[in-house]
Amino acid sequence: MKKLIANKEIDVNEEGYLTDFSQWDKEIGKCLADECEIELSDKHWEVIDFLQDKHHKEEALSIRGIKKSGVINIKEFYALFPGGPLKKSTLIAGIPKPKSCI
Repeated sequence: MKKLIANKEIDVNEEGYLTDFSQWDKEIGKCLADECEIELSDKHWEVIDFLQDKHHKEEALSIRGIKKSGVINIKEFYALFPGGPLKKSTLIAGIPKPKSCI
């Protein structure tokens, strides 16, 4: 399905996750964050870059993996992306929802 994000037609699934990462850019990420009521800081972008890097390396994402990453501690991760940090952060990063998320 298609969704208009940042004045661009983007391919998304039924949950709003991008189905084609090549369509993602920082403007798209910002618009997705706005929809989640999250104002992106430098720390948000650091986490997003980390998640995208893991995705490109085809490494599984999980809360445990975030904890071990050294990029952010879990308490801060939950504060930056409240209400489902792994779901929201991956949605904003333009990558598929991790299998560890229900």
